[in-house]
Amino acid sequence: MHDIEPYYNWRHAYTAEEDEKSPFYKREYSEFEFSNTVYNYYIHPQWDDIDSRTLYIKILFADYDENYAIIELMGEWNDAIENDIQTLKRNIIDLLITRKIYKYILIGENILTFHSDGNDYYEEWYEDTKDFGGWVVALNFSDQTVYDFKKARLHNYIHFSTIDEWRTLKPEHLFLKIDNEMMRLLD
Repeated sequence: MHDIEPYYNWRHAYTAEEDEKSPFYKREYSEFEFSNTVYNYYIHPQWDDIDSRTLYIKILFADYDENYAIIELMGEWNDAIENDIQTLKRNIIDLLITRKIYKYILIGENILTFHSDGNDYYEEWYEDTKDFGGWVVALNFSDQTVYDFKKARLHNYIHFSTIDEWRTLKPEHLFLKIDNEMMRLLD
């Protein structure tokens, strides 16, 4: 797991540590010091710690004019034991919402498993963004993870999509593709 890096080809266009509105503004990273773990497995130091023992993120891109963020996730999303949705919502999403980010693309290729425990924070996230035309799209989550989200009836708040070639797109093109899909879906 230590060699799985967050996607880096958009760093010329955006880096969270240089964005004054980002929760990770002025964060410094080491390429050599591996300190964060998911259980007993070290992960790459470029992943951002959100105060969860199992879930890490990387804000790959944020556009405050178009009101969206693309966030890559790593680890286990565990609401049952770690209450990861509360941690993500309170430590990251709430701040982004105050910055007028209402549309979220969550890239979940590196989410190993998902364990649910209620829908309160998902519903709150939905309520916080819906009046602004907002949405949350989980992109490229594994079939099992999507099944687990749907089994917990969280698909009422999070939409699932697959775009295998997302890395070949510029962030604004990925956003437009998903935004158009969501406009058709929500109309």
